[in-house]
Amino acid sequence: MRRLGSVQQKIPCVFTTEVKEEASRKRDCQSYQVVATETLNPVAVDADVESAVATEKVDGTCCYVSPFRGQSHLWARLDRKPNKPAEKRFKKHKHLHRSSKGFWWNMEEDFKCVPESWIPAHGVKHVKDQPVPDPNGHIPGWVPVLARSKPYCWHSSVVDYDLGVALVLRPAHQEEPERAELEMVTVPLDELLGQTLELIGTNVNGNAYGLGCKKSPLHCLVSHGSVLISSLPPLDFHSLRSWFQTRPEGRVEGVVWHCSDGTLLKLHRHHLGLRWPDGDTLLGSRPVEVLVAAVIEDDNGNGLFTSLSKLHGRRFERLQDVTFET
Repeated sequence: MRRLGSVQQKIPCVFTTEVKEEASRKRDCQSYQVVATETLNPVAVDADVESAVATEKVDGTCCYVSPFRGQSHLWARLDRKPNKPAEKRFKKHKHLHRSSKGFWWNMEEDFKCVPESWIPAHGVKHVKDQPVPDPNGHIPGWVPVLARSKPYCWHSSVVDYDLGVALVLRPAHQEEPERAELEMVTVPLDELLGQTLELIGTNVNGNAYGLGCKKSPLHCLVSHGSVLISSLPPLDFHSLRSWFQTRPEGRVEGVVWHCSDGTLLKLHRHHLGLRWPDGDTLLGSRPVEVLVAAVIEDDNGNGLFTSLSKLHGRRFERLQDVTFET
């Protein structure tokens, strides 16, 4: 399972891919789309993907748990990006050379400022102690989420640093994680150290899972690799496409395979020309029990934790049915 805060290398598709000059189904501002072919990626073959653990690709924003100021902390994804003049030069170079290779970055002048606490992600290459941008001109990295942080208010809503816990959505049966039941539970941040997780909820990526509402927003964390898929068809293009379209368990954004040698491979609906979301999602339709007992009953307490503590022990037939009053 993916545990480290590494977002430098994009996870390759389990099939080989090709670029089509059509508007992206995934990103509104992208004039092309990357689609899967019917050929299995050689990387997947070499990594013995047939024996890999298949997990649900969760649609949210990536987070990381790591120490900050002597305490386990949640970190938000923040890529360091080029400023407008540098971006213009970079686009011109790519247009002329059909590639980003050979482009020279001035690391002191070409990039937007980031908070002093920003750190590059694990796996980012360095030259002379300077992080090197990826082929898209970005330097993946993290910033710590501070308590009641306005820029990261939805991130901060799922952690309580006084209690040292985070709000996590996970399979209720850890020994049988493929079972349908989920639990929304407080987990010590120390137990999540080194893990990457996905923040999902009302105000993240269009809220594919139907969590909360504008009046009572609801967010939580899902550890990468924690939601297993146990009923995948053979690794065949047409079989997998049919599975996404017709099977109840195929109502997911995508699949991530965790190979025994550490290789990660993925396949999402956009690779297959399929919409996402498309009706009710599998995760949003799964039963869930709320287990949030500990809460600070004063003005410094986390509002979401306080609200959920009133639902402690309640079971909902669907994750998207979890409601509370603020």
